[in-house]
Amino acid sequence: MQISAQGVATLKHHEGEVLRAYRCPAGIWTIGVGLTAASGVVKPKAGMTITSAESTSLLQQALRRNYEPAVKAAMPGAKQHEFDAGGNFHFNTGAIGRATWVKQWRTKAAAAVIRAGMLVWNKGGGKVLPGLVRRREDEARMLLEGKYPVSARNAAPEKPKPGGSPVWALAMSGPERIRVEEAFNALGYGGGMLFATDVQNFQRDHGLTIDGIIGRATLSTLQRRIDAAAKAKPAAAAPVIAAAAPATGAGETLALPPSADWLILGLAVAYGLWVAFRYRDAIAAHLTHSAPRAAAFLRSF
Repeated sequence: MQISAQGVATLKHHEGEVLRAYRCPAGIWTIGVGLTAASGVVKPKAGMTITSAESTSLLQQALRRNYEPAVKAAMPGAKQHEFDAGGNFHFNTGAIGRATWVKQWRTKAAAAVIRAGMLVWNKGGGKVLPGLVRRREDEARMLLEGKYPVSARNAAPEKPKPGGSPVWALAMSGPERIRVEEAFNALGYGGGMLFATDVQNFQRDHGLTIDGIIGRATLSTLQRRIDAAAKAKPAAAAPVIAAAAPATGAGETLALPPSADWLILGLAVAYGLWVAFRYRDAIAAHLTHSAPRAAAFLRSF
């Protein structure tokens, strides 16, 4: 059995689909429905683009290779909607082989018990995430009721209206959207209320598809800018520590040997170079207008 067209459409609905290669928050080149070189079916690189049909084909190859075998083993005898639910869950968590709800499903436990077991998989970084809460609810309805959140038919993606607000491609709560808008504002895009043109300017500066749609690539790039800014902040100067041992004079401080100063300076420079290399795409954004060739070079590897 394979994940159906409706199951694939649901996966795209939750994961998002990006047809131009981008860096995920960890800096790994990604394309399509969250596919990296680790998928074994594509090797994303700077400037790479694919069509929606190619994205679907790559996703199906990744599912056949990396996910469906484990779902088949964990859910023998599953009906199509049950298999689709398991496939969507496994793509997101990689936990089909150890999730308690799967064992409960195999032993034909009550629907309420299975649902509760699935819904506990709603945390990221130890925190309950609204997006994962909605995703688990959708998967539970697929599993237990055969109801899908989206149709298999490919509807034309919504586009922002001229002078209007951006389109949110992924389901996000009100507070989540506010945090995203604040992050854009902090980087100089928008002044309070966020417009599609603000998002388009951000996308243009970062080598993304310029569509005014806040999707996976835009959010990942925004996160990288936030992370880069946080790491670039200089650490607070260490307080001067008075020597605890008997001193030769009141108020004297423990002095470091000259060699230690050079060591600290060297470490600081090395750290700065590492941050600059890791977040070179963020540096490229600053050079987009003043040095476009340098910006393009920094995004090319």
